[in-house]
Amino acid sequence: MTTPWRAAVSAGAVVCVATALIHVLLVFLHVAPPNAVSQQYGPQINAWVFPLFEQNWRLFAPDPESVNRQISARTVRTAPDGTAQVSDWFDLSGPDGAAVEHNAFPSHTTQNMLRRAWSSYLETHGGDDQPRTERASMMQTYLRNIAVDRVAAQRGGRFDSIQLRVITRPIGPPAPAGGPRRATSVPAPADTRYLPVWTVAPHEH
Repeated sequence: MTTPWRAAVSAGAVVCVATALIHVLLVFLHVAPPNAVSQQYGPQINAWVFPLFEQNWRLFAPDPESVNRQISARTVRTAPDGTAQVSDWFDLSGPDGAAVEHNAFPSHTTQNMLRRAWSSYLETHGGDDQPRTERASMMQTYLRNIAVDRVAAQRGGRFDSIQLRVITRPIGPPAPAGGPRRATSVPAPADTRYLPVWTVAPHEH
């Protein structure tokens, strides 16, 4: 191996090791109890960790879902004559559920990407869909990008904006083990939430 190639390989190895060490340090500061360093550099740590490297303890204390959510999207395209062409609703969460069902080793992305994007959106926006913090704006963009990528991959074509609809249905309590089956109760009504129409730049799909 020539000297320039050896130097390039050595430099690449140093960059990889340095990046790995910085990543471990930032994730450690994210999950560690509040301290002077994490409080001083909180925005920088969160910018690195969220949304791709988010950490939580649900592996050890699972928090099962108490509701079923169907997340759908529709697109809007402006025709040459200026009229708005609105597509039918496209189910974003259905393919995830189908991929997980009867799969002994479902991927983390299939199980959690859309679900966690929506739960993080709820945590940062509340009920008025107004992003008031930098993280809220980031989660809004993240959720929008997931929807844009999935619609573009399945339907193709160009569109100018996208809107999400989330239908939430409560999950009823299970029947007692070994006991008589409970009488079927009237299901709770579903809650339907329409998000704002978000603009999509041409290069984003």
